Amino acid sequence: MTPTRSYDAVVIGAGHNGLVCAAYLAKAGLRTLVLEGSGRVGGALATGEIEPGVRAPTYAHTIGRLRSSVVRDLRLTAHGLRTIRPDVRAFAPQPDGRSITLWANAAATANELRAWSSKDADAYPRFDRKVRALASFLAYLHAATPPDIESPSLADALAGMKLGRALRGLGGAGHTREALRVLPMAVADLVGEEFETVALRGVLAARGVRLAAMGPWSAGTALHFLADSVGGDGGAAGETVYAMGGPGALADALAGAVRAAGAEIRYGAAVVAVAGGGDRVTGVVLGEGEEIAARAVVSGADPKRTLTRLVDPVALGPRLAWRAGNIRTPGVVAKVNLSLAALPTFPVTAGDEPHRLHGRILIAPSVDYLERAFDHSKYGRISEEPFLEATIPTLTDPTLAPPDRHVMSILFQYAPYRLRGEGLDERRDEIGDLTLRTLERYAPGLTAQVTARQVITPLDLERDLGLTEGHPLHGEPALDQFFAWRPLFGHARYRLGLPGLYLCGSGAHPGGGVTGAPGANCAREVLADLRRRGV
Repeated sequence: MTPTRSYDAVVIGAGHNGLVCAAYLAKAGLRTLVLEGSGRVGGALATGEIEPGVRAPTYAHTIGRLRSSVVRDLRLTAHGLRTIRPDVRAFAPQPDGRSITLWANAAATANELRAWSSKDADAYPRFDRKVRALASFLAYLHAATPPDIESPSLADALAGMKLGRALRGLGGAGHTREALRVLPMAVADLVGEEFETVALRGVLAARGVRLAAMGPWSAGTALHFLADSVGGDGGAAGETVYAMGGPGALADALAGAVRAAGAEIRYGAAVVAVAGGGDRVTGVVLGEGEEIAARAVVSGADPKRTLTRLVDPVALGPRLAWRAGNIRTPGVVAKVNLSLAALPTFPVTAGDEPHRLHGRILIAPSVDYLERAFDHSKYGRISEEPFLEATIPTLTDPTLAPPDRHVMSILFQYAPYRLRGEGLDERRDEIGDLTLRTLERYAPGLTAQVTARQVITPLDLERDLGLTEGHPLHGEPALDQFFAWRPLFGHARYRLGLPGLYLCGSGAHPGGGVTGAPGANCAREVLADLRRRGV
């Protein structure tokens, strides 16, 4: 079929990384088209109505790791993005009625920890500085394109030298050794070395397993913890930032930036195949058979879906097809959204409880609790005592609900995509009930305040967002799928499988989360390649 139109670049999917990539490409002067199968932009950045007049973050609930250069380069504030940054980062109620609060200010956190342990209060600022230092090194790594290890170029050698300098910049050989020691560790060991308070270990370790099919004793979860500290202020408490109007407001701002740069966004245009001719990609084919030509095709879909469903298996070859099919995408995170008639009450000793609820609310009372929750998922079972991360965005953003009404956005781990026995559709109510039962122990009376609820499973994430096995990060963030191994060794430089095909989604380096980093990095490589070809 003759292509109907021709572009310099076609981006598959209007998720946030696809929009970021498209905006950079269009700003550089490329004729760019974004093809989105649904009727809206943003992918996981959605704000939806739970009941009339009450809106909540449908999937992702914070945007705290969005790369500052993306906000600046794409002028997202000029396109309507407004952010809310509470000074409380995390609130962790405990079974005994006490709580731990992590503040943006490390000294404030340390001061509160004295009620638990003087040793831990003294250790926390040192740990915060250590996390910031290691996160600064990872930030450099995240901005870099992984080297071509099999056939390194002079540019790769120079990049390696810069990486070595960044490591030395941590503060000498001892700090370099410490970085290399820490990155592959289990997060349970990382926090266990520093702190004696069981509750503090739990709330810190939770970030090492968030959105991943791993437990706190899994190797590499320290790396996942530190990667979560890249962006924002990079501290031990993590970042909590909301978009005013919900995460969908960020998607709208990105779409505005894309259009302002001169790119097009086309809705209801599902790509069913990547077209090829000779030895390279030539464009895409839509569901109705329309073909669109492009010098570069950039996929915002996950790498397994891109390679095994969109690319001709003959062109891909049996070896790469087999490797792509073995990219690990074990989704284990469900999402529960609640509409509430009143603000939940957490019995804690402090008198400023509502203020403490402005950040993330964590049900992670210990490392052992997290590991037991993970144990269930290893055997295809839903966790009976789940790890929960919740936010109440209406406390800081009154645009989401009428006065005195609230919404609660909750991540539920673990609810594995592959269950023994019944499927997730049959267990949806069980997940919702388990969420309420767990929260009720810490906020008595919450269940009676629920006027509507929405339960989204990994199966829904696959059906609605096209995420293979419902993995929100497009692939497990483990050591074997990190840096030069993300998504596959030999295909980590944003060039995927065939010449002219690129990957800009969370399955590419540096991985998932609302960062825009894979999209921005990919755009840089696409531009470099097309300039070499004389575009």
